[in-house]
Amino acid sequence: MKDLRIVFMGTPDFAVATLQTLVEHNYNIVGVITAPDKPAGRGRKLNESAVKQYAKSQDLTIFQPTNLKSDSFIEELKAVNANLQIVVAFRMLPKVVWQMPEYGTFNLHASLLPNYRGAAPINWAIINGETKTGVSTFFIDEKIDTGDMILQEEIAIKPDENAGDLHDTLMAIGSELVLKTVGFIEKGNVETIKQKDTSDIKTAYKLNKDNCKIDWNAPLDAIFNHIRGLSPYPAAWCTLLNGDDALDIKIYKVEKEKELHNLEVGKIISTKKELKVAVINGYIIIKEIKLPGKRAMDIKSLLNGYTFNENAKML
Repeated sequence: MKDLRIVFMGTPDFAVATLQTLVEHNYNIVGVITAPDKPAGRGRKLNESAVKQYAKSQDLTIFQPTNLKSDSFIEELKAVNANLQIVVAFRMLPKVVWQMPEYGTFNLHASLLPNYRGAAPINWAIINGETKTGVSTFFIDEKIDTGDMILQEEIAIKPDENAGDLHDTLMAIGSELVLKTVGFIEKGNVETIKQKDTSDIKTAYKLNKDNCKIDWNAPLDAIFNHIRGLSPYPAAWCTLLNGDDALDIKIYKVEKEKELHNLEVGKIISTKKELKVAVINGYIIIKEIKLPGKRAMDIKSLLNGYTFNENAKML
């Protein structure tokens, strides 16, 4: 058995589950690298990452470099004498960092590689209507998410599951896959598989305002998948035209209804209890929505105090 000295790198909640699992299994975490504190909220108070908060609670050594290539950080990293580095939801590492430990640096990625390399694999799997996804561990190399794979675990995506639910499922499964990967490394019996690049590999592009906007001219299923694939964060959005108002709104939860009709795409049909949008071959029934400057609310609460013009539509 190898005597492991582990440096863990991660920032959000998704990474905390893995770090916690390693700590609870008594692995020797000699350092935790996470993002620098960032100002947040109206008071611009410095906000600590989820990983930092957990690492502090366990009295772990924390590094928050602004420059991963700086001489001072590299010297600090060398000083902890790690022989394995584990990366979960962190940024791209320079070669001088990932090649440092004797047993390598491996990453947990929330997709079945080589599909959905990139920043938002959980979202894009749902947006693209996939029925399965999973988690992968792989050794880091020069490119993003292309290194030799160690282990994978596949799960089904439920038909109405949103990105938040899938995130939580993969977070738990991923932490166990990392534990299993560390066990193989510890015993010295790791076997890897090279990723095969093909022309039909799907990419998990970084989410931005443009690719989060709802295209009401898309097919019914595509709109449904787009909204649940971005819920609860960062959320799908569109523009609501209602009388003289043009409001950018966010939509968090919908249902779909297949039905032939002759209504204009985007037309809103509202009653006292229901709000739906006409699309090609059906309707998107809105269940949870957020207007500018308001909190997210269920549709019945909205309809109690907001009136839709008979010509209201979504763009």
